[in-house]
Amino acid sequence: MQLKKLLFILLFSFSVLGNAQAPDLTPLSKISVITCGPGSELYSTFGHSAIRVEDSSLGINAVYNYGTFDFTTPNFYMKFTRGKLEYTLARQSFPYFLKEYEYENRWVNSQQLKLTLAQRQELFNFLETNYLPENRDYKYDFFYNNCATKIWDVLKEVYGDKLVFNEAYQETLFTHRELIRQKVRINSWSGFGIDLALGSVIDDVATAKEHMFLPDYIMKQLDVAQLNGEPLVSEQEILLKAKPADNSTHFILSPELWLIVILLIILVLTYFDFKNNTRRRWLDFILFFSTGIIGVLIIFLWFFTDHSATAGNFNILWAFPPNLIIAFIVAQKKGPNWIAKYAIFLAILIVVSTIMWMFGFQLFSPLILAIWAALIARYLFLFWSYHTPKIA
Repeated sequence: MQLKKLLFILLFSFSVLGNAQAPDLTPLSKISVITCGPGSELYSTFGHSAIRVEDSSLGINAVYNYGTFDFTTPNFYMKFTRGKLEYTLARQSFPYFLKEYEYENRWVNSQQLKLTLAQRQELFNFLETNYLPENRDYKYDFFYNNCATKIWDVLKEVYGDKLVFNEAYQETLFTHRELIRQKVRINSWSGFGIDLALGSVIDDVATAKEHMFLPDYIMKQLDVAQLNGEPLVSEQEILLKAKPADNSTHFILSPELWLIVILLIILVLTYFDFKNNTRRRWLDFILFFSTGIIGVLIIFLWFFTDHSATAGNFNILWAFPPNLIIAFIVAQKKGPNWIAKYAIFLAILIVVSTIMWMFGFQLFSPLILAIWAALIARYLFLFWSYHTPKIA
């Protein structure tokens, strides 16, 4: 009988929540900010933030989650790639939300907000209005408009100047790239890919507020922020603890190992080409074609998408887009003599990349050094081979 009553209350309350008019919260209501730890998949590496609304009198225990998107969206992958995919505010049953994080072995922390009943109602009304079909979608941006930044933006929208940001919550300010590297290992394929895809714009020092694209920093800010001169957070609670897990990557699967292997293979093949006065045209084709493809992708992400973090990407100096066409020329037995000068030009571009790295114009992945060494070795050999008449 008690179970039926409980189900009835839950169903009734959520049917009420489905209407445009939010119900009046009772004095037993609570609103908390939920912060979740990182997961094992790339999309969950950075953690997650959400807002929880509870009212035992009304049977409400819901989480408002700004981190969802619809896989059935037309042209989903193209919109995702071009940065045009809209994210959605979802409203979920909190027990089911928590079960998901328990299954993924991720910690969950709760910060209860110190709000009056009127303030709780105001925030609840905003969330319910924001959840209406015509309001729930928003233009996602990894650094400036995601599930974590939405928390502060919503609170600021509701409480205005009464909510005071504490600039001193973070003693050391990091660049956006450094903040990413706090969550993604450099010697991982995801870390390597991120450093290839994102440009020099993320090497600026992030402001204290910009740090809050990561849920950890939202949690830290809420601890010291004030509302009407009072602490915003009244109490914290650990809802889930993550069990110890081995998240290390075996060295045999790491990009460092395989890039070094590729470097050694290219150096060995180039040495035998030099020794035997031959040239493996298929190797030159692969190197030029692959660097050209990467360069075209960089151009696409830089100029033809809405991603704010892919601009100013100087990886384009070594991953030179014209190489995509030159690949078919170097595949010929004897191409035009200007290929020799072109090869030296490419080697110079890599030197320029190194100088830009040294002076902080853009930080590159340290793993790229293996690729640069292989390319320079092959470019110098190519210059030599086009000046050697007996080459086979």
